[in-house]
Amino acid sequence: MKMVIQRVAWARVRVGPEVVGEIGPGLLVFLCIEQGDSMGGLDYWIQRLPVLRVFGDAEGRMNLSLRDVGGAVLVVSQFTLAARLHKKGRRPSFEGAEAAERAEALVRYFVEGLRRQGVPVAEGRFGARMAVELLNDGPVTFIVDEPPGPRAE
Repeated sequence: MKMVIQRVAWARVRVGPEVVGEIGPGLLVFLCIEQGDSMGGLDYWIQRLPVLRVFGDAEGRMNLSLRDVGGAVLVVSQFTLAARLHKKGRRPSFEGAEAAERAEALVRYFVEGLRRQGVPVAEGRFGARMAVELLNDGPVTFIVDEPPGPRAE
C-alpha cells in the first residue's frame, strides 16, 4: 500500500463538471492498493489516521489530530503511485498495482472503516478520470510506502 497524505484547507474532486467529493479542513489521501495488500494492513491506517497529530496547535506545533480539529478526509484512489520508473524505457510500469476489482473493494473497505471511526469521509470515483483541486495547508505532505503486511485474505 502506498499513500500520499496532504493536510488541506479544502479539497475537492471532479469527474467531468460534477463535484463527486469535497471537504473543508482535513486530509486528502491518495491511496494505492498494491498486490499483496490486505484488510489487516488497512486496519492499521483506519485506526491511525484519525489520531495522527499533524495539525497545528496554538503555537503552530503538530500536536492536534484530525479528531481534535473536527476535520474530514477525502480519499482518492490513485494506482499510479504503484509506478516503477525504470532506467530502461520511458513508460512507467504498473505491475505492482492490485487488479481493479480487488483494489476497489479494499479502497471501499478503507473508506467505510474510517466512517466507522466517526470520520467524515468524501471520496473520488474509482477508475474515473478525476480532477483533484486542493489548497495544501503548510504545505504538509506525508508519504506512506508500507511493505506488504499480512498477506491477502
